[in-house]
Amino acid sequence: MEDLETRPAAQARVVRTDLRTRDLVNQAVASVPTLGLQRAAEFLAAMNVPAEIAVRTLVYPHRRRRG
Repeated sequence: MEDLETRPAAQARVVRTDLRTRDLVNQAVASVPTLGLQRAAEFLAAMNVPAEIAVRTLVYPHRRRRG
């Protein structure tokens, strides 16, 4: 049986192609304790981060990609 980490599709999900979005999300997540969830979400929306990514990263932090 092939290991998931060696399959091309699995590897493609791990590699980030949009470092700008990653940096914006990291900024927003770091700001939640001081500014709150609403302001962090507004920041991501103003920076044109897709709503799906904003919700996943702010509301469901365990679903964030690492790296």
